[in-house]
Amino acid sequence: MTLQAEFKQYAENVKKVKTRPTDQKLLDLYGLYKQAIVGDINIDKPGMVDLKGKAKWEAWNLRKGMSDEDAMNAYISLAKDTIEKYGK
Repeated sequence: MTLQAEFKQYAENVKKVKTRPTDQKLLDLYGLYKQAIVGDINIDKPGMVDLKGKAKWEAWNLRKGMSDEDAMNAYISLAKDTIEKYGK
């Protein structure tokens, strides 16, 4: 299985966990996913009143400079851990 195929499979599987992961785990998954798919952040930071948007922006911005391959590998690792911990 190619890295991209494995990445897509885990991206689908992690959505099906039985219980909702912590907000921090979801932000980590989001940041790695966006870095793997889009690359370095390319949008402006949301305003102070958009707390959710700001948190997502920061989670993605933390991965700035990470290669898409490294982001995919880190995402897969975190998704495996999430699926094990929160059930499939």
